[in-house]
Amino acid sequence: MQITQTKKEALKQEFTVKMTAEEIDQRVNERLEELGKTVKMPGFRPGKIPMPLLKSKYGQSVMGEVLELAVNDSTLKAINENNLRPAMRPQIEVKTFDEKQGLEYTMSIELLPEIKVADLGGIKVEKLVAKPQKKDITEALERIAKANKQSEKIEEKRAAKMGDIAVIDFDGSVGGERQPGMKASDFPLELGSKNFVGTFEEQIVGMKVGDKKPLKVTFPADYGVDRLQNAEAVFEVEVKELRQSVPTKIDEDFAKQLGFENLAKVEEAVEKQIQSEYDQVARMNLKRNLLDIIDAKHDFEVPAGMVDAEFDGIIHQMMPPHDHHNHEEAKKLHDSFGTKEEREEYKALAERRVKLGLVLAEIGRVNKIDVTQQELQQAVMTEARRYPGQEKQVFEYYQKNPQALEAVKAPIYEEKVVDFILEKSTVDTKEVTIEELTKAADHEETKKSKSTKKK
Repeated sequence: MQITQTKKEALKQEFTVKMTAEEIDQRVNERLEELGKTVKMPGFRPGKIPMPLLKSKYGQSVMGEVLELAVNDSTLKAINENNLRPAMRPQIEVKTFDEKQGLEYTMSIELLPEIKVADLGGIKVEKLVAKPQKKDITEALERIAKANKQSEKIEEKRAAKMGDIAVIDFDGSVGGERQPGMKASDFPLELGSKNFVGTFEEQIVGMKVGDKKPLKVTFPADYGVDRLQNAEAVFEVEVKELRQSVPTKIDEDFAKQLGFENLAKVEEAVEKQIQSEYDQVARMNLKRNLLDIIDAKHDFEVPAGMVDAEFDGIIHQMMPPHDHHNHEEAKKLHDSFGTKEEREEYKALAERRVKLGLVLAEIGRVNKIDVTQQELQQAVMTEARRYPGQEKQVFEYYQKNPQALEAVKAPIYEEKVVDFILEKSTVDTKEVTIEELTKAADHEETKKSKSTKKK
Protein backbone atom coordinates (compact mmCIF):
# COMPACT_ATOMS: atom_id res chain seq x y z
CA MET A 1 0.00 0.00 0.00
CA GLN A 2 1.40 3.37 -1.05
CA ILE A 3 0.16 6.52 0.72
CA THR A 4 1.19 9.86 -0.81
CA GLN A 5 0.28 13.23 0.67
CA THR A 6 -1.10 15.56 -2.01
CA LYS A 7 -2.31 18.54 0.05
CA LYS A 8 -1.26 19.99 3.38
CA GLU A 9 -3.17 22.93 4.80
CA ALA A 10 -3.80 24.15 8.33
CA LEU A 11 -7.16 22.42 8.61
CA LYS A 12 -7.13 19.99 5.73
CA GLN A 13 -4.84 17.32 4.36
CA GLU A 14 -5.33 15.02 1.41
CA PHE A 15 -3.70 11.75 0.48
CA THR A 16 -3.66 9.44 -2.52
CA VAL A 17 -3.68 5.73 -1.68
CA LYS A 18 -2.70 3.01 -4.15
CA MET A 19 -2.94 -0.76 -3.77
CA THR A 20 -1.64 -3.13 -6.42
CA ALA A 21 -3.73 -6.02 -7.71
CA GLU A 22 -1.27 -8.40 -6.06
CA GLU A 23 -1.76 -6.78 -2.63
CA ILE A 24 -5.53 -6.98 -2.98
CA ASP A 25 -5.37 -10.58 -4.16
CA GLN A 26 -3.13 -11.51 -1.22
CA ARG A 27 -5.55 -9.95 1.26
CA VAL A 28 -8.49 -11.69 -0.39
CA ASN A 29 -6.72 -15.06 -0.21
CA GLU A 30 -5.82 -14.54 3.44
CA ARG A 31 -9.43 -13.74 4.27
CA LEU A 32 -10.70 -16.72 2.27
CA GLU A 33 -8.30 -19.01 4.12
CA GLU A 34 -9.76 -17.81 7.42
CA LEU A 35 -13.26 -18.28 6.06
CA GLY A 36 -12.45 -21.77 4.76
CA LYS A 37 -11.74 -22.98 8.29
CA THR A 38 -15.36 -22.52 9.35
CA VAL A 39 -17.64 -22.66 6.27
CA LYS A 40 -19.22 -25.92 5.16
CA MET A 41 -19.32 -27.13 1.56
CA PRO A 42 -20.69 -30.54 0.41
CA GLY A 43 -17.89 -33.07 -0.12
CA PHE A 44 -15.25 -31.14 1.80
CA ARG A 45 -14.23 -30.93 5.41
CA PRO A 46 -13.80 -27.47 6.96
CA GLY A 47 -10.31 -26.21 6.22
CA LYS A 48 -9.91 -28.51 3.20
CA ILE A 49 -11.93 -26.60 0.63
CA PRO A 50 -9.83 -25.70 -2.47
CA MET A 51 -9.08 -22.00 -2.88
CA PRO A 52 -10.65 -21.79 -6.40
CA LEU A 53 -13.99 -23.02 -4.97
CA LEU A 54 -13.82 -20.57 -2.07
CA LYS A 55 -12.97 -17.72 -4.42
CA SER A 56 -15.80 -18.70 -6.77
CA LYS A 57 -18.40 -18.76 -3.99
CA TYR A 58 -17.20 -16.05 -1.61
CA GLY A 59 -14.75 -13.99 -3.65
CA GLN A 60 -17.00 -11.01 -4.38
CA SER A 61 -18.30 -10.62 -0.83
CA VAL A 62 -14.79 -10.98 0.58
CA MET A 63 -13.50 -8.43 -1.93
CA GLY A 64 -15.86 -5.78 -0.56
CA GLU A 65 -14.80 -6.60 2.99
CA VAL A 66 -11.11 -6.44 2.08
CA LEU A 67 -11.46 -3.07 0.34
CA GLU A 68 -13.32 -1.62 3.33
CA LEU A 69 -10.61 -2.85 5.70
CA ALA A 70 -7.93 -1.46 3.40
CA VAL A 71 -9.53 1.98 3.45
CA ASN A 72 -9.79 1.87 7.26
CA ASP A 73 -6.17 0.72 7.60
CA SER A 74 -4.84 3.44 5.31
CA THR A 75 -6.88 6.09 7.11
CA LEU A 76 -5.53 5.06 10.51
CA LYS A 77 -2.00 4.85 9.14
CA ALA A 78 -2.17 8.35 7.63
CA ILE A 79 -3.63 9.76 10.86
CA ASN A 80 -1.12 8.08 13.15
CA GLU A 81 2.01 8.69 11.06
CA ASN A 82 1.18 12.38 10.65
CA ASN A 83 -0.15 12.93 14.20
CA LEU A 84 -3.45 14.25 12.89
CA ARG A 85 -6.56 15.17 14.90
CA PRO A 86 -9.51 14.62 12.54
CA ALA A 87 -12.49 16.90 12.98
CA MET A 88 -14.83 14.59 11.09
CA ARG A 89 -14.91 11.24 9.35
CA PRO A 90 -12.44 11.34 6.40
CA GLN A 91 -13.94 11.61 2.93
CA ILE A 92 -13.00 8.81 0.55
CA GLU A 93 -13.29 9.02 -3.22
CA VAL A 94 -12.39 5.99 -5.35
CA LYS A 95 -10.54 7.06 -8.50
CA THR A 96 -9.98 3.68 -10.16
CA PHE A 97 -10.53 0.05 -9.27
CA ASP A 98 -9.85 -3.04 -11.32
CA GLU A 99 -9.03 -6.51 -10.05
CA LYS A 100 -6.14 -6.66 -12.52
CA GLN A 101 -4.95 -3.05 -12.19
CA GLY A 102 -5.51 -2.46 -8.46
CA LEU A 103 -7.14 0.32 -6.45
CA GLU A 104 -6.52 4.06 -6.25
CA TYR A 105 -8.49 6.47 -4.08
CA THR A 106 -8.13 9.86 -2.45
CA MET A 107 -8.59 10.52 1.23
CA SER A 108 -9.48 13.99 2.50
CA ILE A 109 -9.08 14.61 6.24
CA GLU A 110 -10.41 17.78 7.87
CA LEU A 111 -8.48 18.66 11.02
CA LEU A 112 -9.24 20.21 14.36
CA PRO A 113 -7.57 23.60 14.83
CA GLU A 114 -4.94 24.27 17.47
CA ILE A 115 -6.75 26.19 20.20
CA LYS A 116 -4.97 28.31 22.78
CA VAL A 117 -7.42 28.64 25.67
CA ALA A 118 -7.67 32.15 27.06
CA ASP A 119 -7.18 32.98 30.74
CA LEU A 120 -10.42 31.89 32.40
CA GLY A 121 -9.61 33.53 35.71
CA GLY A 122 -10.02 37.01 34.29
CA ILE A 123 -13.63 36.52 33.22
CA LYS A 124 -16.24 38.73 34.87
CA VAL A 125 -19.90 38.04 34.25
CA GLU A 126 -23.12 39.36 35.75
CA LYS A 127 -25.81 36.95 36.91
CA LEU A 128 -29.32 38.34 37.04
CA VAL A 129 -31.68 36.51 39.40
CA ALA A 130 -35.36 36.91 40.21
CA LYS A 131 -37.57 35.75 43.08
CA PRO A 132 -41.31 34.99 42.89
CA GLN A 133 -43.56 37.75 44.18
CA LYS A 134 -46.86 37.27 46.01
CA LYS A 135 -48.81 38.11 42.87
CA ASP A 136 -46.91 35.44 40.91
CA ILE A 137 -47.94 32.80 43.45
CA THR A 138 -51.53 34.04 43.49
CA GLU A 139 -51.78 33.98 39.69
CA ALA A 140 -50.32 30.45 39.61
CA LEU A 141 -52.85 29.26 42.21
CA GLU A 142 -55.66 30.78 40.14
CA ARG A 143 -54.45 28.90 37.06
CA ILE A 144 -54.31 25.64 39.04
CA ALA A 145 -57.81 26.28 40.38
CA LYS A 146 -59.09 26.95 36.87
CA ALA A 147 -57.52 23.72 35.61
CA ASN A 148 -59.20 21.85 38.48
CA LYS A 149 -62.55 23.54 38.16
CA GLN A 150 -65.60 21.97 39.71
CA SER A 151 -69.17 21.70 38.47
CA GLU A 152 -72.65 21.47 39.89
CA LYS A 153 -75.89 20.02 38.57
CA ILE A 154 -78.23 22.40 36.78
CA GLU A 155 -81.59 22.00 38.47
CA GLU A 156 -83.41 24.25 36.03
CA LYS A 157 -85.31 22.37 33.32
CA ARG A 158 -83.71 23.97 30.28
CA ALA A 159 -81.94 23.13 27.04
CA ALA A 160 -78.17 22.70 26.85
CA LYS A 161 -76.13 25.71 25.76
CA MET A 162 -72.50 26.43 25.03
CA GLY A 163 -70.40 26.36 28.17
CA ASP A 164 -72.54 23.70 29.83
CA ILE A 165 -71.14 20.31 30.78
CA ALA A 166 -73.40 17.67 29.23
CA VAL A 167 -73.16 14.22 30.83
CA ILE A 168 -73.92 11.90 27.92
CA ASP A 169 -74.04 8.31 26.73
CA PHE A 170 -72.96 7.85 23.11
CA ASP A 171 -72.44 4.98 20.70
CA GLY A 172 -70.92 5.62 17.27
CA SER A 173 -70.97 3.73 13.99
CA VAL A 174 -69.50 4.12 10.52
CA GLY A 175 -71.45 2.65 7.61
CA GLY A 176 -73.78 0.99 10.09
CA GLU A 177 -70.94 -0.84 11.88
CA ARG A 178 -70.03 -0.14 15.50
CA GLN A 179 -66.46 1.02 15.95
CA PRO A 180 -64.10 0.47 18.92
CA GLY A 181 -63.41 3.60 20.94
CA MET A 182 -66.64 5.31 19.84
CA LYS A 183 -68.80 4.35 22.81
CA ALA A 184 -68.98 5.69 26.38
CA SER A 185 -71.35 6.13 29.29
CA ASP A 186 -71.77 9.11 31.62
CA PHE A 187 -69.17 11.08 29.69
CA PRO A 188 -68.82 14.73 30.84
CA LEU A 189 -68.44 16.90 27.73
CA GLU A 190 -67.94 20.64 28.00
CA LEU A 191 -69.82 22.16 25.08
CA GLY A 192 -67.54 24.48 23.13
CA SER A 193 -64.33 22.75 24.22
CA LYS A 194 -63.77 21.30 20.71
CA ASN A 195 -62.80 17.99 22.26
CA PHE A 196 -65.08 16.07 19.87
CA VAL A 197 -64.84 16.00 16.08
CA GLY A 198 -66.84 18.10 13.67
CA THR A 199 -70.08 19.66 14.88
CA PHE A 200 -70.73 17.03 17.58
CA GLU A 201 -70.83 19.56 20.43
CA GLU A 202 -72.88 22.12 18.50
CA GLN A 203 -75.57 19.50 17.81
CA ILE A 204 -76.03 18.82 21.54
CA VAL A 205 -76.90 22.48 22.08
CA GLY A 206 -80.69 22.64 22.45
CA MET A 207 -81.08 19.11 23.81
CA LYS A 208 -82.60 18.59 27.27
CA VAL A 209 -82.01 15.97 29.94
CA GLY A 210 -83.54 12.71 28.74
CA ASP A 211 -83.38 13.65 25.04
CA LYS A 212 -81.97 11.11 22.60
CA LYS A 213 -81.02 11.72 18.99
CA PRO A 214 -78.50 10.66 16.31
CA LEU A 215 -75.66 13.08 15.56
CA LYS A 216 -73.98 13.00 12.17
CA VAL A 217 -70.33 14.08 11.96
CA THR A 218 -67.47 13.75 9.48
CA PHE A 219 -64.00 12.89 10.74
CA PRO A 220 -61.23 15.23 9.48
CA ALA A 221 -58.80 14.12 6.77
CA ASP A 222 -55.86 14.25 9.19
CA TYR A 223 -57.54 12.25 11.97
CA GLY A 224 -55.14 10.07 13.94
CA VAL A 225 -56.89 6.79 13.04
CA ASP A 226 -56.43 6.05 9.33
CA ARG A 227 -59.67 4.08 8.89
CA LEU A 228 -61.69 7.04 10.22
CA GLN A 229 -60.13 9.76 8.06
CA ASN A 230 -62.91 11.53 6.08
CA ALA A 231 -65.36 8.92 7.41
CA GLU A 232 -69.02 9.87 8.00
CA ALA A 233 -70.19 8.64 11.40
CA VAL A 234 -73.45 8.53 13.31
CA PHE A 235 -73.50 8.80 17.09
CA GLU A 236 -76.59 7.80 19.10
CA VAL A 237 -76.52 10.29 21.98
CA GLU A 238 -78.54 10.56 25.20
CA VAL A 239 -78.22 13.53 27.56
CA LYS A 240 -78.20 12.20 31.12
CA GLU A 241 -77.51 15.41 33.03
CA LEU A 242 -76.51 19.03 32.57
CA ARG A 243 -73.90 20.63 34.80
CA GLN A 244 -72.27 24.05 34.97
CA SER A 245 -68.81 25.09 36.08
CA VAL A 246 -68.49 26.84 39.41
CA PRO A 247 -65.48 28.83 40.59
CA THR A 248 -63.05 26.77 42.64
CA LYS A 249 -62.34 28.33 46.01
CA ILE A 250 -58.68 28.49 46.89
CA ASP A 251 -58.95 27.29 50.47
CA GLU A 252 -57.97 24.44 52.75
CA ASP A 253 -60.39 22.04 51.02
CA PHE A 254 -58.82 22.94 47.68
CA ALA A 255 -55.38 22.11 49.12
CA LYS A 256 -56.58 18.71 50.33
CA GLN A 257 -58.09 17.96 46.89
CA LEU A 258 -54.62 18.51 45.45
CA GLY A 259 -53.15 16.09 48.00
CA PHE A 260 -51.51 18.68 50.29
CA GLU A 261 -51.76 19.02 54.04
CA ASN A 262 -52.91 22.63 53.90
CA LEU A 263 -52.97 25.72 51.67
CA ALA A 264 -49.61 26.94 52.99
CA LYS A 265 -47.99 23.75 51.67
CA VAL A 266 -49.57 24.36 48.26
CA GLU A 267 -48.22 27.91 48.19
CA GLU A 268 -44.79 26.64 49.22
CA ALA A 269 -44.76 24.05 46.40
CA VAL A 270 -45.93 26.64 43.88
CA GLU A 271 -43.23 29.09 45.00
CA LYS A 272 -40.55 26.40 44.59
CA GLN A 273 -41.81 25.55 41.10
CA ILE A 274 -41.84 29.20 40.04
CA GLN A 275 -38.37 29.72 41.53
CA SER A 276 -37.12 26.71 39.56
CA GLU A 277 -38.49 28.24 36.34
CA TYR A 278 -36.91 31.63 37.14
CA ASP A 279 -33.60 29.91 37.91
CA GLN A 280 -33.69 28.23 34.50
CA VAL A 281 -34.10 31.60 32.79
CA ALA A 282 -31.29 33.04 34.96
CA ARG A 283 -29.00 30.12 34.12
CA MET A 284 -29.76 30.41 30.41
CA ASN A 285 -29.05 34.15 30.49
CA LEU A 286 -25.83 33.69 32.49
CA LYS A 287 -24.60 30.94 30.19
CA ARG A 288 -25.35 33.01 27.09
CA ASN A 289 -23.42 35.97 28.49
CA LEU A 290 -20.51 33.72 29.43
CA LEU A 291 -20.40 32.16 25.97
CA ASP A 292 -20.39 35.62 24.41
CA ILE A 293 -17.27 36.41 26.46
CA ILE A 294 -15.66 33.07 25.54
CA ASP A 295 -16.45 33.71 21.89
CA ALA A 296 -14.85 37.17 22.00
CA LYS A 297 -11.70 35.82 23.71
CA HIS A 298 -10.93 33.24 21.01
CA ASP A 299 -10.18 33.74 17.35
CA PHE A 300 -9.29 30.83 15.07
CA GLU A 301 -10.38 29.21 11.84
CA VAL A 302 -13.02 26.52 12.23
CA PRO A 303 -13.32 23.39 10.04
CA ALA A 304 -15.59 24.13 7.07
CA GLY A 305 -17.07 20.63 7.11
CA MET A 306 -18.20 20.98 10.73
CA VAL A 307 -19.77 24.36 9.95
CA ASP A 308 -21.60 22.89 6.94
CA ALA A 309 -22.90 19.99 9.04
CA GLU A 310 -24.12 22.35 11.77
CA PHE A 311 -25.70 24.64 9.17
CA ASP A 312 -27.53 21.66 7.63
CA GLY A 313 -28.78 20.73 11.09
CA ILE A 314 -30.14 24.24 11.71
CA ILE A 315 -31.91 24.30 8.34
CA HIS A 316 -33.31 20.81 8.91
CA GLN A 317 -34.82 21.85 12.26
CA MET A 318 -36.45 24.92 10.75
CA MET A 319 -37.80 23.32 7.57
CA PRO A 320 -41.59 22.77 7.34
CA PRO A 321 -42.97 19.22 7.68
CA HIS A 322 -42.12 17.07 4.66
CA ASP A 323 -41.60 13.51 3.52
CA HIS A 324 -38.19 12.66 4.99
CA HIS A 325 -37.98 9.54 2.82
CA ASN A 326 -38.21 11.61 -0.36
CA HIS A 327 -34.56 12.74 -0.53
CA GLU A 328 -35.07 14.84 -3.66
CA GLU A 329 -37.92 16.80 -2.04
CA ALA A 330 -35.93 17.21 1.19
CA LYS A 331 -32.87 18.49 -0.70
CA LYS A 332 -34.98 20.91 -2.72
CA LEU A 333 -36.59 22.30 0.45
CA HIS A 334 -33.18 22.52 2.14
CA ASP A 335 -31.53 24.39 -0.73
CA SER A 336 -34.39 26.88 -1.12
CA PHE A 337 -35.17 27.46 2.56
CA GLY A 338 -34.98 31.06 3.79
CA THR A 339 -33.80 34.26 2.15
CA LYS A 340 -30.17 34.89 1.28
CA GLU A 341 -29.82 37.12 4.34
CA GLU A 342 -31.39 34.48 6.61
CA ARG A 343 -29.15 31.73 5.28
CA GLU A 344 -26.09 33.93 5.87
CA GLU A 345 -27.29 34.48 9.44
CA TYR A 346 -27.80 30.72 9.96
CA LYS A 347 -24.33 30.09 8.55
CA ALA A 348 -22.79 32.58 10.99
CA LEU A 349 -24.74 30.99 13.83
CA ALA A 350 -23.44 27.55 12.78
CA GLU A 351 -19.87 28.88 12.78
CA ARG A 352 -20.36 30.34 16.27
CA ARG A 353 -21.74 27.07 17.60
CA VAL A 354 -18.87 25.05 16.15
CA LYS A 355 -16.30 27.51 17.47
CA LEU A 356 -17.75 27.52 20.98
CA GLY A 357 -18.12 23.75 20.92
CA LEU A 358 -14.44 23.34 20.06
CA VAL A 359 -13.34 25.80 22.75
CA LEU A 360 -15.45 24.10 25.43
CA ALA A 361 -14.21 20.68 24.30
CA GLU A 362 -10.60 21.86 24.55
CA ILE A 363 -11.17 23.34 28.01
CA GLY A 364 -12.72 20.05 29.08
CA ARG A 365 -9.90 18.00 27.55
CA VAL A 366 -7.12 20.04 29.13
CA ASN A 367 -8.79 20.00 32.53
CA LYS A 368 -9.79 16.32 32.33
CA ILE A 369 -13.51 16.99 32.59
CA ASP A 370 -15.65 14.03 31.66
CA VAL A 371 -19.16 12.64 32.04
CA THR A 372 -19.27 9.75 34.48
CA GLN A 373 -21.06 6.52 33.70
CA GLN A 374 -23.46 7.24 36.55
CA GLU A 375 -24.35 10.66 35.11
CA LEU A 376 -24.93 9.12 31.68
CA GLN A 377 -27.11 6.35 33.10
CA GLN A 378 -29.13 8.91 35.05
CA ALA A 379 -29.71 10.94 31.87
CA VAL A 380 -30.87 7.82 29.98
CA MET A 381 -33.20 6.91 32.84
CA THR A 382 -34.65 10.43 32.75
CA GLU A 383 -35.21 10.08 29.02
CA ALA A 384 -36.81 6.63 29.49
CA ARG A 385 -39.29 8.05 32.02
CA ARG A 386 -40.70 10.21 29.25
CA TYR A 387 -42.07 7.04 27.65
CA PRO A 388 -44.05 5.14 30.33
CA GLY A 389 -44.32 1.45 29.55
CA GLN A 390 -41.54 1.62 26.94
CA GLU A 391 -38.57 2.04 29.25
CA LYS A 392 -36.97 -1.25 28.16
CA GLN A 393 -37.10 -0.26 24.47
CA VAL A 394 -35.52 3.11 25.28
CA PHE A 395 -32.63 1.45 27.16
CA GLU A 396 -32.07 -1.00 24.31
CA TYR A 397 -32.12 1.83 21.76
CA TYR A 398 -29.30 3.67 23.51
CA GLN A 399 -27.32 0.45 24.01
CA LYS A 400 -27.43 -0.24 20.28
CA ASN A 401 -26.91 3.36 19.08
CA PRO A 402 -23.65 4.94 20.27
CA GLN A 403 -24.42 8.13 18.34
CA ALA A 404 -27.72 8.57 20.19
CA LEU A 405 -25.93 8.01 23.48
CA GLU A 406 -23.35 10.61 22.50
CA ALA A 407 -26.21 13.07 21.83
CA VAL A 408 -27.34 12.53 25.45
CA LYS A 409 -23.80 12.92 26.75
CA ALA A 410 -22.93 16.13 24.87
CA PRO A 411 -25.18 18.60 26.76
CA ILE A 412 -24.14 17.11 30.13
CA TYR A 413 -20.48 17.59 29.20
CA GLU A 414 -21.13 21.16 28.05
CA GLU A 415 -22.86 22.08 31.30
CA LYS A 416 -19.98 20.62 33.34
CA VAL A 417 -17.44 22.66 31.38
CA VAL A 418 -19.56 25.81 31.78
CA ASP A 419 -19.72 25.19 35.55
CA PHE A 420 -15.93 24.73 35.60
CA ILE A 421 -15.44 28.10 33.88
CA LEU A 422 -17.91 29.82 36.20
CA GLU A 423 -16.02 28.53 39.24
CA LYS A 424 -12.91 30.30 37.95
CA SER A 425 -14.78 33.45 36.95
CA THR A 426 -15.95 36.43 38.95
CA VAL A 427 -19.75 36.24 39.03
CA ASP A 428 -21.63 39.31 40.29
CA THR A 429 -25.22 38.52 41.28
CA LYS A 430 -27.92 41.14 40.85
CA GLU A 431 -31.55 40.67 41.86
CA VAL A 432 -34.12 41.94 39.35
CA THR A 433 -37.79 41.36 38.57
CA ILE A 434 -38.75 38.47 36.30
CA GLU A 435 -39.79 41.05 33.68
CA GLU A 436 -36.31 42.57 33.76
CA LEU A 437 -34.68 39.14 33.65
CA THR A 438 -36.76 38.06 30.66
CA LYS A 439 -36.17 41.38 28.92
CA ALA A 440 -32.41 41.05 29.46
CA ALA A 441 -32.45 37.54 28.01
CA ASP A 442 -34.41 38.73 24.95
CA HIS A 443 -32.08 41.72 24.52
CA GLU A 444 -28.97 39.52 24.64
CA GLU A 445 -30.48 37.14 22.09
CA THR A 446 -31.26 40.05 19.73
CA LYS A 447 -27.79 41.56 20.27
CA LYS A 448 -26.12 38.22 19.60
CA SER A 449 -28.18 37.75 16.44
CA LYS A 450 -27.12 41.16 15.10
CA SER A 451 -23.49 40.56 16.04
CA THR A 452 -23.51 37.15 14.37
CA LYS A 453 -25.03 38.61 11.23
CA LYS A 454 -22.38 41.36 11.17
CA LYS A 455 -19.57 38.81 11.41
